[in-house]
Amino acid sequence: MKRQTGLRSTNGIPAIPAIATVAAMAAACLMPGYTATATAGGTPDDGSCATSLSDSFWRAPVDRLPVHPSSAQYVSSIGSTESLHPDFGSGLTEGEPFGIPITVSDTNLPETKVTLDVAEESDTSGYRIPPNAKIENGPASSGDRHVVVWDRALCKSYELWNARQEGDNAWHAGSGAVFDLRSHQLRPDGWTSADAAGLAILPGLVRYDEAAAGRIDHAIRITVPRSDQSYIWPARHQAGVAADPSLPPMGLRLRLKSSADTSQLAPQAKAVAEALKKYGAIVADNGSAWYITGEENAGWDNAQLDTLKGFKGSDFEAVDTSGLQQSPDSGAVAPK
Repeated sequence: MKRQTGLRSTNGIPAIPAIATVAAMAAACLMPGYTATATAGGTPDDGSCATSLSDSFWRAPVDRLPVHPSSAQYVSSIGSTESLHPDFGSGLTEGEPFGIPITVSDTNLPETKVTLDVAEESDTSGYRIPPNAKIENGPASSGDRHVVVWDRALCKSYELWNARQEGDNAWHAGSGAVFDLRSHQLRPDGWTSADAAGLAILPGLVRYDEAAAGRIDHAIRITVPRSDQSYIWPARHQAGVAADPSLPPMGLRLRLKSSADTSQLAPQAKAVAEALKKYGAIVADNGSAWYITGEENAGWDNAQLDTLKGFKGSDFEAVDTSGLQQSPDSGAVAPK
């Protein structure tokens, strides 16, 4: 399948092509699809470090929340006739893997030196990136070049955009963020991250192990072609092309309508579709229409994932999530 391009911009940095593709590299790893560092006194994968807390906005069901008053305009601006597109799978396309690889670290590593173009809105220290960390679409990619490290020893996520390795323990990136996965603290208001919306990437990725187990219990990262110059909770940053209220703001929650028929989908596709119904998708970046993001993983069945393209933009609606917010600076949802 042919890759498409969108635009990625951060804090005034000129926009560059953002590659959205449809196949992924086979990974040699300790867990299917993960690149893992050798464990040497690190914390084992005992489930104690989840990608987000149970009361995080990522894990908040939105299937019973009201439809947003501007839902029709938002869906139309994204593309009501455009197909849903899983931007992850197995194999290669045009010689490159696709999806965002998750590098898992269970080892206590020394701190990594990271230099950043947008240092004023980035975390400038605290990264512990393994030397074998994988780059989105491969080391020769000209796309977004995200690096995502799930540090299960310290329960943190280290995330870089436009990353390039400059040695065994040194990287350069456009922007970056360190997320404490046991905290609800959002980034400072107005700050970007490795994503335009200023959110963490790791919690919003569709992971193979979740789909294989038949249950994805969180919202999914999604891109839109054009966004408004605004953002709503829980987003912290905008990268809009215009001040246009018909365009979706960063942080907008979209969900697959309850009327969408998922009964005939194969297991991997059904797990994704059911998550889109219950938890929805969060607008996190500019890119191709209705592209949802998952991890690069050899276990994906592309034929199954392709059936998700049967859903169109018109099968989605925007959700009013204002009632979920407990505090503007916290990712925790309000108690029921």
